[in-house]
Amino acid sequence: MRALLYERLAWACAAANQPARTEQALDTARAALDEQQDGEPQPDWAAWVDQTELDIMTGRCWTELRRPLRAVPVLTQALDQYSDHHARDKALYLSWLAGAYLTAGEVEAAATITGRALDLAAGVASVRPRQRLAPMLTQLRRHQELSAVRDVLERAES
Repeated sequence: MRALLYERLAWACAAANQPARTEQALDTARAALDEQQDGEPQPDWAAWVDQTELDIMTGRCWTELRRPLRAVPVLTQALDQYSDHHARDKALYLSWLAGAYLTAGEVEAAATITGRALDLAAGVASVRPRQRLAPMLTQLRRHQELSAVRDVLERAES
């Protein structure tokens, strides 16, 4: 439960452009996860927070803070472990990875990840992934001369 609360604090700090406080909250969330006893009962609303979830939030925070060198490795590692069976959530999380790549100037990588997120979002009964990807697609349009970007834009329109 403490880990969830501190990761949410980290997100609020990232949204407020407070990198030091973000890092402190993420470290506290990680410590709370490490201190949790195996089998210790958790409220249902917090039980899903684990190391992978915390890594995803870490990457999201660093993306929000426009720190792609910190965001990309942690998001990549966490999403490699995240099942495609959770298509809605994975599509959302991939959008932050695509954003980090775009911030880093890696347009082709951003387009590839955006395409992967679009593929996952196509089969879910939620508009949120497409809404989250819309600004990414808008930013990618500035790079239509690149074949990877053209491909993902065509897929998004179909």
